[in-house]
Amino acid sequence: FNFISSWFVYGDVSLPAKEDCYCRPTGFYSITKKAAEDLIISFSKTFGIDYRILRLCNVLGPFDQGASAKKNAITYMIDLLKKDEDVFLYNSGTPTRDIMHVEDVCSAIDIVCSKGELNGIYNIGSGNPTTISYVIETAKNLLNSSSNIYSKSPPDFHKIVQVENFWMDTSKLKQLGFVQTISINSIIQELCHQ
Repeated sequence: FNFISSWFVYGDVSLPAKEDCYCRPTGFYSITKKAAEDLIISFSKTFGIDYRILRLCNVLGPFDQGASAKKNAITYMIDLLKKDEDVFLYNSGTPTRDIMHVEDVCSAIDIVCSKGELNGIYNIGSGNPTTISYVIETAKNLLNSSSNIYSKSPPDFHKIVQVENFWMDTSKLKQLGFVQTISINSIIQELCHQ
């Protein structure tokens, strides 16, 4: 059983987040993802079923129809830049994320499912921190957008349910032979020109 989970399960941990660190999720989404992981592990041990947990980073790629300020916000903000609309970044865009292209994520999942150790957890990510401001400023320049970029404080709700900075240790994934093929700059360029 291979379960797709999320980086959200980690919560506020030492970075880069390693698979064996103690998770401290906050917020409904992250807590339910961690609960699902725990249920799968318990069920698998109880009934003798092998499992893997795959914790995905921020996944970006073209044709995301559901992007909004609350879901896939980076894609949403790039779409605002395309329309020359103003963009508001929490804390001037200084928060970091581990970002990878959907094609690389799919390749990583395939490698873990075919070569990965059973009954374990794998981080699926680039292993690199990227600031949100870097993504948005790069996109603005590529698009020659006349959008204004403003800073704002995150709402209290956001401060509770999400950590400010995050990236993963991807050593286990790389030991399986995974190599990321699409750079952050290529991801940004693709999102600008889709």
